[in-house]
Parts: sequence; structure tokens; C-alpha cells
Amino acid sequence: MAGRLSGLKNTTRSVPTRSARKAQISPATRRETRRISHKDADTVFLNAQIVTLDSRRPRAQALAVEHGRITKIGTDQEILSIAGREAHIWDLGGATVLPGLTDCHTHLVSYGIELSGANLRKATSISEIQDSLRKQSKRTRAEGWVLGYGWDQEKLRERRFPNRFDLDAAIPDRPVCIFRVCEHICVANSVALQLANITTATELPAGGVIDHDNGTGEPTGVLRENAMNLVHSHIPALDDRELRKAISLAMHRAVSAGLTSIHCIVDEPQHVRVLQAMNRAGELRARIYVLIPDGWLGPAGQIGISTGFGDEMLRIQAVKAFTDGSLGARTAALESPYSDSPDTRGVQIHSQDELNAIVESAAHQGLQVAIHAIGDHAVAMALTAIENARLAVPQSDKLRHRIEHASVLNPDLIKRIRRARVIASVQPHFIPSDPWVPARVGRERARFVYALRSLLESGTTVVGGSDCPVEPIDPLEGISAAVTSATRDYGERVEIQDALEMFTKNAAYATHEEKLKGTIREGNMADLVVLDRDPLRIPPEEIRKIKVLATVVGGRIAYASRRFQAMKASNARHRPARKRS
Repeated sequence: MAGRLSGLKNTTRSVPTRSARKAQISPATRRETRRISHKDADTVFLNAQIVTLDSRRPRAQALAVEHGRITKIGTDQEILSIAGREAHIWDLGGATVLPGLTDCHTHLVSYGIELSGANLRKATSISEIQDSLRKQSKRTRAEGWVLGYGWDQEKLRERRFPNRFDLDAAIPDRPVCIFRVCEHICVANSVALQLANITTATELPAGGVIDHDNGTGEPTGVLRENAMNLVHSHIPALDDRELRKAISLAMHRAVSAGLTSIHCIVDEPQHVRVLQAMNRAGELRARIYVLIPDGWLGPAGQIGISTGFGDEMLRIQAVKAFTDGSLGARTAALESPYSDSPDTRGVQIHSQDELNAIVESAAHQGLQVAIHAIGDHAVAMALTAIENARLAVPQSDKLRHRIEHASVLNPDLIKRIRRARVIASVQPHFIPSDPWVPARVGRERARFVYALRSLLESGTTVVGGSDCPVEPIDPLEGISAAVTSATRDYGERVEIQDALEMFTKNAAYATHEEKLKGTIREGNMADLVVLDRDPLRIPPEEIRKIKVLATVVGGRIAYASRRFQAMKASNARHRPARKRS
């Protein structure tokens, strides 16, 4: 594993000590920055509504780009005066420009892989799942696995999990596995269970659950959390070429939604290897921040990998650790039993001592941790581990540790998050997707589920993401959910300015890049998104209808709609006529 990771180039560091702040920019970048002047911009954007998210200059009309950096912000006339003879000139016709958007929590590689499986998100009955699997079977090679993704028992007419017998009825002679929308539960058919040697005598893996029939004691096919690995390890992996194609497709969808930076949780060394090959070939269309599994801590430490290892397009960002599962699967770890299932309080993946050791080890190695914690018990565990690491490793705080999801909270936990200076990485689209929250945890606890406003008001840095493929890889959908989707019973709305900052300024802070990106400011990376409307000047319910016209990464057009392509102006048409002497 260490050998596969060692090909990454280390040009940045993460801990923002005084000496390390300069190291946030690679030597090559510093050379480019010194070359930037207010003359001969290579790309200019004119006639725009530029929302900078910089309080010193909130709005502008035009901007210039040179060598991937924003060199000047001003009026059309000011920007045209510094355009080089061969500059690309874009007349945006009043379109809105924002800082490029960041998704701080995705499973981008898994998303690309899932696009080739059966899409079960719209299934409203088990029979519809069966029909989709039969169709998928015809599209896959004979004897191969049939895979499906995205089902949700809450949407099924039967209001229950599918089981092995449901899958057997659709496909009895080939291995089948279908994953719940949260990806914390899967269901395998009988052939798949046989391949994985799962029987009544199978020992439960740590942090995993195998469901058994109450009458017969036989496995039902439902596998939760770490028990999923028993089957998943038998599913053939894509080869590098296939994986590259899957990632490219997922990345296209991401940049077409306005994303310029993506935090990508990986599961296999192959994922990093292929991403690195794509980076060398110039195929990454967005900046990728890799979150590695906690099981890689040992190999990463042996070869000196810390947060920031890589370059401006691909870097190691954090270690991802799990404390629990999901609310939808009833595997999130709660302090008190589930209201709609009083016999369980969820699944705890690690003991407190194990989690403490993971976080302390990561901090010693200079690695930020991103701890998955949904239930209130899990959030408390994550905070304890981070607090303990602060005592053991003086520089731990400067790594800007994160809690991913932080879904079920209470006033005391919110205060602890703020005191510990932990970043809350939230997914606002969970709010409209989870109408069952009050039933799942009861009305009292539901008041602090997805408590976005309370976190912000406490002074906590809150960053936004999708958890794609659990939710759509569309930041405008997430921003819309943050400002419109809260109900009387659960979830909290925030102001549109706050929602935008969750996906821009705050996201840049999470990667120690607040002086490089997240705002439109002279000297910053030219990461931009062009929209057909200004989200700050339309009714909140209209935000989700905004169209992305273009996405710009480092001054290069990563996505261009047909409307944007028509905006490219003639250099001669815009250049002021010279007076004859």
C-alpha cells in the first residue's frame, strides 16, 4: 500500500504555523504568482454580476485572469485595458459569477462506479426493485454480479427491507447485491451469501450486524455496516481503465453542477493510483482532496504523508474514521434508544479507546481527521477523541479536525464543538430527504437534528457537502435545501449568504486555503462558477432552478453550456480603438 501511495508529489503542507503558511503554495505556484502583473491578462470576463464574497469589495463588473490566478477585479473598461492581444474574452451578458463551489463530502469514485449499476432510487415497491434487477442482469456479462444502488425502505409500499428471497425471486442463479441509499446496509441474494460463506454460524465482524430470521435463524441477506465487507470483498473490482472511465463520468457531472473542488473519500489504493494517473495526464477537471481510510494510517506514516501531500489538483487532505452508521438504517449510535425501534441504540464502529488512538496517531503524523458521526453518542465520542488528541499533540488544533454529518445534536454538544474548534461538515440535502426523522428519534431529539443555524450561531465553522451518491452531487441543491427545507419538527434554515459561504469560504478554510480560494480576490485561484441568476437576489425557493452556465478551474473552462459558449467575444470587437496621431 505504501508503495502505491508514494507516487504522490509533496509540494504543500497543512498546519498553518507561521513558516507553514508560505508552504501552502507550492514553489511553482509562488513563481507563477510573482510573474502575475496587471498587464497582458490571458482571460477576461466582462459585463458580469460578480459576487466576490469578499467583504472588502462585495461586487464587481469584470475580472482578469493570468496563469490561473485572478489578477484584477474592476469595471469592464479597467479589465479590457490589461487584456493581452491573444486574451480569451467572455462577455457574460449580465450573468452572475461566484467563487467556485466545493463539495466537502463525496464518494466520487463510488459514484462513478454506481452509475453502471441498477438505479433503485425511484423504486416504490419490491417488485420494482426486482424488475430493475432483471433489466440490469441483461446488461451485465453472464455469470457476473448484478448490482443495484439507492433503494430506501421508507419509499417502498411494503415499508420493509428487501431480503435474500426477494432477490432470489428476481435472479436465482447469479450473485446479486443491492445497497441502501445511505450505503450502510446491503442485501445479498442466496448465491452471494454462499460465495461469502455467510451462514447461521458466521461470526459477527466488529462493528457489523448480520440480520437473521426470527423463526429459522437463517441469514435474511441484510448486512449492516462492517458486515457488508463479507460480501463486498467478493465483488470483482473494475480494472484501472474501467475505473478511470467511471471517475471521468462522475467528474463531468460534478463540474457541470458548478463544482471546482471535491473532497473525495476513497476505499482502495487503486482509487488513489488511478486519480494520480489522471492527474499526471491532465484529466482532472476539478481539484480533488482525498480522504483516506483510517486503516491506511500506518503505511501513510511510514512514508511521511501528511495533510497537503500532493499538488494543487490532487492532494491528501484527511483521514476518514467511522464511529457509527446512518439514521435511515438505524445504525447511527444514539445515547438513548430509537423512538421507532426501542430495542436498539444503533451500531458503534470503534470503542472510545480505539477512536482516541486513531485521532492521536493522525495528529502526530500531521493528518487532519474527518470523523463520521451521526448519532449524538457518536458525536460525543468524536469530540472526546479530538479533545484528547489536543492534550497529547500540541499542534493538533491547527490541523482543523472535522466531524462529518454531526446530525443528532443537543445544546451541550454544540458548545463542545465550538470549544474544540472542530469544523462541522454537514449535508443540507439530508433535510428534505429524511422526513421520517421525528418518528425515528422522537420530537424532542428531532429539534436538534440538522441544526445548521445553531451551529453557525455558536461560532462553529460549518462546511457543506452532498455525501454523493447518497444525495445529488449538486451544490445548488444543497444550498437551496439549507435555506428552504427545514420543517417545524427538525432541521434549521440558514440565510443564503451563510449557505453560500458553507460551499465556498468555509470550505477553503477546511483545507487551509482561505488565502487562496473561496472568494474572488486579486491573487486568488481563478476558480469560478457562472450562473444564469444571482442567488442573493431571487426568492429562496428559486435557487434550485438556477442554471450553471460555466465552471472555471484555475482559469481553464472545465464546463461550458451552449449558452456560455455563445458568450465568447471577438477580441477585436471589445478592444478600444486606437487614436491615429
